[in-house]
Amino acid sequence: CKLIPAELNYEIHDKELLSIVWALKCWRAFLLSLSSPFEVLTDNSSLQYFMSSKVLTRHQARWAEFLSKFYFSITYCPGCLATLPDALSHWDDVYPERGRISSARMQ
Repeated sequence: CKLIPAELNYEIHDKELLSIVWALKCWRAFLLSLSSPFEVLTDNSSLQYFMSSKVLTRHQARWAEFLSKFYFSITYCPGCLATLPDALSHWDDVYPERGRISSARMQ
């Protein structure tokens, strides 16, 4: 998935949060039907406190509203323990021709 120009200017924290929002949008139908909570693992420790943040930017507030529909927790997993997710995040580096997802498929 390619970021739009405005998203390229986001802080790392927001880019990582955007990836969670994007993933939950892709899996929304399945995740909303779960009766038990699911867990989102991240190597960014500050994301585990996002849903309890008092001060949010406009885009963070939109994301928080969207995320509030799901029954989940965000858990910090140090990068050295998250080798598979880290490998997936570098898919474009390994297979540049396969790594692109069209925006039509994403919606």
